[in-house]
Amino acid sequence: MPKAEETKAHIIEKTASVFNKKGFIGTTLSDMEAATGLTKGSIYNNFANKDEVALAVFDYNLKKVNSLIQIEMDKHQSAKGKLLSYVKIYGTNVSDSPFTSGGCPILNTAVESDDTHPLLKKKASNAITTWLNKVANLIKKGIEQKEFRSSINSKETAALIVASIEGAIMISRVTGRPDYLKSIMNSIKKIIEDLE
Repeated sequence: MPKAEETKAHIIEKTASVFNKKGFIGTTLSDMEAATGLTKGSIYNNFANKDEVALAVFDYNLKKVNSLIQIEMDKHQSAKGKLLSYVKIYGTNVSDSPFTSGGCPILNTAVESDDTHPLLKKKASNAITTWLNKVANLIKKGIEQKEFRSSINSKETAALIVASIEGAIMISRVTGRPDYLKSIMNSIKKIIEDLE
């Protein structure tokens, strides 16, 4: 990897948790300098501005989340097992989360960028749409394989599962109550089991 690419990768990796915890607005240049050990000049020689860093960091964090979920899904053959992978990965206590520090980057970015950052909002929107489609396709596959009832509306059920997961994370984090995460994830598990 060329030196410039190494430096860019270093900046992205080291600022990933900072942006995920503090958000785009809350992350300062001083935060980026402290996280990377680089000067303002070094950072901005590799990125035009904070926007570019934030967009690259979102992609990095999303890739990390998707990779963790895919690794868990690959352990299962059934559509049900693959769907339950979301419960396993997202159901981890916030303090033990396998994601980048700060929790789910899709949720964090979606909430913050809704009215403040159109490019980040678009990335978050695309991530949610991709996730919804993936869950809906797993449900369709389960219906085709006679795992799930044919009367299930895959798009509605996918929206319910994704919204419940993100809602569980938000409620648990904002209240500081991991028991909410656990109980809501148990409800999502039941929703998935009841698809049969």
